[in-house]
Amino acid sequence: MGVSGKSVLVQVTVVAALVGGCGSPDRFSTPPAPETTAASQLTDPAELRATLASLLIVGVTDFDSARAALEQGVGGIFIPSWADPALLTEPGRDIAALKEAVGREFDVAIDFEGGRVQRHAEVLGGSPAARTLGDSKTADEVRDAARAVGERLRARGITVDFAPVADVDTAGLDIVGDRAFGNEAAKVGQYAGAFASGLEDAGVDAVMKHFPGHGAASGDTHLGPAVTPPVEQLARLDGAAFAQLLTEHPDVGVMMGHLNVPGLSTGDLPATVDPAVYEYLRSGAYGGPAYTGVVYTDDLSGMAAITDRMSTPQAVLAALKAGADRALWSTGDQVQETVDLLEQAVTSGELPIERVVAARDAGE
Repeated sequence: MGVSGKSVLVQVTVVAALVGGCGSPDRFSTPPAPETTAASQLTDPAELRATLASLLIVGVTDFDSARAALEQGVGGIFIPSWADPALLTEPGRDIAALKEAVGREFDVAIDFEGGRVQRHAEVLGGSPAARTLGDSKTADEVRDAARAVGERLRARGITVDFAPVADVDTAGLDIVGDRAFGNEAAKVGQYAGAFASGLEDAGVDAVMKHFPGHGAASGDTHLGPAVTPPVEQLARLDGAAFAQLLTEHPDVGVMMGHLNVPGLSTGDLPATVDPAVYEYLRSGAYGGPAYTGVVYTDDLSGMAAITDRMSTPQAVLAALKAGADRALWSTGDQVQETVDLLEQAVTSGELPIERVVAARDAGE
């Protein structure tokens, strides 16, 4: 996805090819390649630190804060509603200027769903809410509308959109509401897939959210813990929409929500820091294909479901250990402290190097 890529997870272990067949091997045959394991990679401290930083996507406020974060090696920046619009408009202090200043590519992410969640619409243009599209357009028309959105985003340097919402609005939660395409899983899966395709048509990576499903949760994870219906019931609600979407669009990104799922979650852990929920997605136990794409966290610094439990650096470490490939936090602070903590965790064995390599290679 952007720098992250959009494909299957790269296998870390390379098995040497066998040479020759029956009888004695030819003495001029090419010897088998040495086996390479994840543990033998990233042995250089500078390379390890750079790799750890590349797994981070952090919020920025303006050109200077974005440049500072990128010079610390982060893999991407997130443009929140409070960022200076000049980052999208002003030559010399925009995304193109940032790329020239740091001399490398990086992801540029935003929340642009349409309706009440469309950051910097004064620059990027407006778009109807998902529910409005679902009620008034065909799936093909939704794809066309999303393509138009994506073209506007891409023209400003944005490469990743944290959209569409694939939650099914079955509980009438305000936090979901008109952000969802409807209250039936089949329709949500179809229309969210169409929206994702439109973004991809325009060269913007789509990231569906909020796995494993916020539509029937007990509350708003911005404000505190939220519990979904039991896992068996959830699979028939939001899970069915996610399964349809990922069956038809297996390479789309997935955002993990801060949700607790009875019958699946480990104790009261939010999904973003719970290995059991990542395995639920990766194995296909949710009802769709085994997922091999890039998993992003929801915001780790601005939502009480996670911030009431741990600091941002601790949340980033917990999420990467659990199975996230990209850790997102909107405040953008504590980058150095976070990379320091991750580096210490790798050195101590708390964060396995195999997990780091898998996250690094996700989507390649």
